[in-house]
Amino acid sequence: MKIELRLASADCTDAISLEVSNLVIAGWAARDAEAQEHHIRELEELGVKRPASTPTYYRVSAHRLTTEPAIECSGTASSGEAETVIFAQDGRLYVGLGSDHTDREVEAYGITVSKQMCDKPIAAEVWPFEEVAPHWDSLVLRSWLTRDGERTLYQEGTVANLLRPADVISRLTGGPELPDGTALFGGTTPAIGGIRPGERFECELEDPVLSRRLRLAYEVVTLPVVG
Repeated sequence: MKIELRLASADCTDAISLEVSNLVIAGWAARDAEAQEHHIRELEELGVKRPASTPTYYRVSAHRLTTEPAIECSGTASSGEAETVIFAQDGRLYVGLGSDHTDREVEAYGITVSKQMCDKPIAAEVWPFEEVAPHWDSLVLRSWLTRDGERTLYQEGTVANLLRPADVISRLTGGPELPDGTALFGGTTPAIGGIRPGERFECELEDPVLSRRLRLAYEVVTLPVVG
């Protein structure tokens, strides 16, 4: 699957075409054990069983990636999660922003299936990984949820709470390299006030060192469930 994005480096912005053939979602990827337990309990409240091991890697169709401003979901039980996304192409890595939008009802009986149920929105812009690698832990993830017309802060925290990209990659591949054509979601931070659905989801990845942000926003269109 080919995705047309913008590559925003420290000194210029260019168009970039990424070929993605392998989409992987890293779950339970907190660096801090206490934060990990918090997220596990969040999902247990929704009926999701504890993972047998962490992190866990879920394979999803690459065609689920989208830069469209709206996604369609069956029923009203889905919700988003702000995550970094590492793209690998031609031996280089790029950092993006995505939302692991997931059907929470399905997640209660099959996490892998729930990941496949919803599109995975991504921001239309990426950064060269080498520009942020030296100060990776300073990057900040935030998200906002609009529910019943009210917009509230939904997530906020540095990626220092999550496993470093090198750790996520090595535990997936057994080595330091991420294969070309891979898009790897790197885990999420706890939801403020608990996981819940809404009609709009917004998120950003802030780089306070280079004073820039990646932004993503999309509407959630609810399809009726009949039968």
